[in-house]
Order: sequence, then structure tokens, then C-alpha cells
Amino acid sequence: MLRICSRAMIKVGMVRPFHLVKPVSATLVPGRNLSQQKGLPSQPVPPLQQTCDHYLSYLEPMLEEDELKQTEKLVEEFRKAGGVGERLQRSLEMKARNTENWFTEDFVKGEFLGARKPLAGFSNPGGLFPKADYRDKKGQIRFAAKFIAGGMELKTMIDNETLPDEYMRGKPLCMKQFEQLFSSCRIPDLKMDTFEQYTNKHITVVHNGQFFVMEAYNSDGSPLTIDQLCVQLERICNSSLQTDMEPVGILTTQQRDSWSKTYNSLIKDETNKESVLAIQSSIFTVCLDGAMPSVSDDKYRDRAFRQMLHGGGSQWNSGNRWFDKGLQLIIGEHGTYGANFSCAAADGVVHMSVSAHLVAGVKKPEVQMRSPMEPLPVPQKLHFNLTPEIEKDIEEAKQHMDILAQNMDLSFTEFDHFGKNFIKAHKIRPNVFIQMALKLAYYRMYQRICPSLEYVSLRAFKLGRISMMNSNSPASAAFVKAFDDPKIQNPEKADLLEKAIKEHAWYTDMAFKGQDIYCHLYGLQKQALKEKIPMPDIFTDTSYDKFFDCKLGSSYISKKSGCLPCFGPEVPEQYDVLYTFTDNQIEFTVATFKSPSTCEEKNASQLARAVENALLDLKILLENTSTS
Repeated sequence: MLRICSRAMIKVGMVRPFHLVKPVSATLVPGRNLSQQKGLPSQPVPPLQQTCDHYLSYLEPMLEEDELKQTEKLVEEFRKAGGVGERLQRSLEMKARNTENWFTEDFVKGEFLGARKPLAGFSNPGGLFPKADYRDKKGQIRFAAKFIAGGMELKTMIDNETLPDEYMRGKPLCMKQFEQLFSSCRIPDLKMDTFEQYTNKHITVVHNGQFFVMEAYNSDGSPLTIDQLCVQLERICNSSLQTDMEPVGILTTQQRDSWSKTYNSLIKDETNKESVLAIQSSIFTVCLDGAMPSVSDDKYRDRAFRQMLHGGGSQWNSGNRWFDKGLQLIIGEHGTYGANFSCAAADGVVHMSVSAHLVAGVKKPEVQMRSPMEPLPVPQKLHFNLTPEIEKDIEEAKQHMDILAQNMDLSFTEFDHFGKNFIKAHKIRPNVFIQMALKLAYYRMYQRICPSLEYVSLRAFKLGRISMMNSNSPASAAFVKAFDDPKIQNPEKADLLEKAIKEHAWYTDMAFKGQDIYCHLYGLQKQALKEKIPMPDIFTDTSYDKFFDCKLGSSYISKKSGCLPCFGPEVPEQYDVLYTFTDNQIEFTVATFKSPSTCEEKNASQLARAVENALLDLKILLENTSTS
């Protein structure tokens, strides 16, 4: 989860614009070739007075009366005529006129490239795909070949600009992020990473922690056929049977500054430098995984989520990765497969669209294609010369990875009591209904209103990424506080629910239109830094920290082709909830990190049960009030 306050004061450099956002589902329009890209509108800068009003409205349920009065004074001072707010607003509006997107570049640098936490489990989301039907090594290799072929087909569509445009609510969406997932890599550096894209024609394959370069095209420019890929993958597996090699990839799981220091030591050696560059410049990385711990059927998804997020730990597959890559295709044993994505490259909506393309690719019937007669170049193993210091860093990375894997708390729930049909029958948006259930569940556990962020896509704008909509409102706070009050009758509760739902839907629509306050406040604060003026009191006030100290992050995911996303939270004692719904079912995944201060009864499973109960109680409320 992303927190504006923790990193907003970091000064940053320049990188190409590049989380997990998942709003309403996007619609593909076949036969288009990115023709809408140039005509997309620019992301607007919201009016200053409007943002200030909404900011105070959001804070009202979270602050004590004296705190709120103090904040109101600071806001009035900030937005007064001729004040510093108007100055920064004018600067931001000028920036919007002179750039393709006034928000995205600063956002990517501040929230992703400048973030120092590890990518594994924290920043990089995973995608778990529907279980495939293979059970042995030969089947794994054959399936991996089909998976790679599907990835190359998507890459070809992107390169040829034949990828269908996506639309949402009838509006075309920015497609730039698709190309940023391929042939891309995040490069570690102290304080601020960079993000690079390449034009090389190879992929990298990692098996038993050992990396190989495999050419992706024949000499005539055609992609390797599935049969050719099988030959190459078998060669790789036969050349990497050792399971006790030092897993250099585990270094990419480290905290970014630690990895940066090791990285600079690693590439001092010319062989290492060439090997690292080969991985970085590949189209994508293919991870042929080994075993994972045996679990019962009801624990399969939990284990598979962990495999896609971080590999399961150093003794399993965490060293069989290069987490800096834009896209990693993961093929495990016994039918488990999926992907790991870079948030620096693209947001969750795009991750899920790419996942749908990849799953469609492996489901296509195999067409027998004659492979070129020319001999295939043998995949080249990448070698590393490891000093004692780097070997020590690898051991340290293993320890940190194992602690992270142990402390990640995941819970997946299939709620089959009802789905979107029941909710829509009561003329309520399913997404908003589930948001109310989440707020009620959290309030019941902690007896307080917390800052809650909901991801909203901004791809309707040129180079648009995401915004985090603070989904609290006075109306939703009033509803959750009243719901379990025995003095309040059901009709009044239903009325409060209706008001909360309407207000939430209105704020969501405003965010989709680029009128959210997250982007605006972020931009105004960054502008103050750039102009080197004293930081306005509104941004140093404790209420500003409270506003963005998110304890509950959530996002709707359009479930495409049976793909399930998984994403870790940013800090302990914070929950991240991803949910999707069908006609008669709601699925949601709760993720959090255990910490010494976390009570045993307040874990991911506890919140999941609280959400289930909240959904059932809301259903009863709707049925009782509609009947009466």
C-alpha cells in the first residue's frame, strides 16, 4: 500500500514515467491499434477550493474537535486569496499545460522508485492463474513453452501496435503501461532507483537459481515455435541440475539500499556485469520453479499466492527470481503457474489485462508449425564470480527473505452466500456495497474510523496511472458507528447506508474524472519542494499525517480468465484487501504482516471473518427494510 506522507518529503531526480489499481473492468475493442492514444485528454488539476473542502470533509470523522478546528485554520490560511495555496496552484496548472501528465512522473519516483522497502512481498504484486494440467517435469517444460509463446505473441501485438484498445465507461484508456512491462527492468541505486527499457531480442530463464540467456527469435525474425522452445528449455534444465548453487537472484529481494550497495560491488567484475545486463535487458524472465511445501487442498491457494509474491522463502523458490524485472513468468510444479509484475512499470489493472492475454495464450489449441531447419543456438548460462563479501550478502538476503515470508499473513475467502445479482437487485453498486462491508468489519475489530484508501484508475488520461481515493466520509462513518447500536432502528440504519453509498459513489466518480484530492495534495506539496519555499503548515500538521496513515487499503479487481491477484501490504498492522465478484459469489484476499505488537486475534483471517459477517448483516438489513 502506498503512503504519501512517508516519502513525500524526498527530493527526487528524473526517470521515465512508468499499483495496484483495480476499478471497473476494462472492455477490449478488437481491431484497434492504439489509435486513441494521441487523442486522450490530459489529467486535470482540480480546483483548489474544491480540494480543500473535500479534505476537511474526509478528516471530520477521524479528528477530535480541537484537532479539526486547528486544521480548519491551517486550511483557510493555505487557500486564502493571494496565499501560498494559490501560488502553488498556478504553478501546478502551468506544469499541466507544459507536460503530458503533471502527476505521473513525480508519483512513480516518489511512491515506487524512491521506496526503499524490498520488492518481494511489498511492491511487486503476483498473479495466480487457473491451475494447469501437468504433473511431471516434461509436462512443466511443455507448458512453459506454451506460456512463453503466449507472452511473445502479446509482445508482438504491442510492438506492432495491434493490441486492442481498452475502454472503461465508454472512454478509451491509455495503453502505455503495456509496453513498459516488457523488455524493462528496475535498476537499484541509493535513495532512488531508475527504470530502463531495452530493445534486445532474448529472454532469460532461471532454473535451480541458475540463469540462462535464450534467444527468442529465429534468424528470419519469427518467434521460436513451441517445439523449439521445448528443446531449449530441456537443454537449460539438463544444464542446471545442481540445486546447491548460490542463488544470486535472492539479492533482488533485499531492501533497496542494501541491494544497491551489493549491486555496485557485484558489477565491478566484468563477467558479473555482463550477466546482470543480460538479465536486465531480456524481454522477460521465465522462472522454472522447483518444489513448494506440501499442503492440503484447502491451503493450496495460500501457498500458490506466496509462490507468486515472493517464491516461498530461500529454501524454496525466492532465489529463482529477479524481482527487478518488469515481468516474470512463473511455472511451478504440478500445474501451478502465474506471474510477478513490477509496479514501477504498470498498475494492477494492466497486470490483470496482461494476465488474461497470457492465460488465453496457453488455452489456445496447439497448431503444428514447421520449425526452421537451422540449428538452434544453445542457451548460454550466465556466470557470476562471487567474492566472500557478496556470498555474505546472499546469506543475509536469505535470512531477511525467510523472515518476510514467515511474517506475511494471507487469507483467501470464497463468499458464496450472494454476489452482485443480489446487490444490484437493491439498486446498489456492488463495489460500493463491499466497501461499506469493509469499513464496518474494520470498525467492529478496532472501534475506530481509520484512513481507508481505495485505488482508482486514471488511465482515461494520457499517461495516467492511479490515485488513492480516501474512501472515508462523514456519511460512511455515521453508518458504521450506528450499525450495531441497539437504540437505532433498521429503517434509520438503512437510510444511513443509503447516504453513505451515494456519497461514496459520488467521490468515486469524481476520482475517475481526475478530481481526487490525493493527486492534488501530492502535487501541491511536491511543487513547494521544487520551488524551495517554506513548507506550508497544512502539510506539516499532524492531521495531514493521520489522513494518509492508511490502515485499510482495498481495491476491486476485474477477474479475467480466472486470474487472481495477490499483493502484500506496505507496513505491519495494515490490511490490503483485493476483491472481485460474480453473479452469486464474492472473492476477497486479505494480506497483512505480522509484527510483535499485532494481537493474535487481529490477523488476516480475523478481518476476513469480520468481512463475511458484515456482508451477511448488510444483506439482512436490506432484506428486512425492503420487506417492511
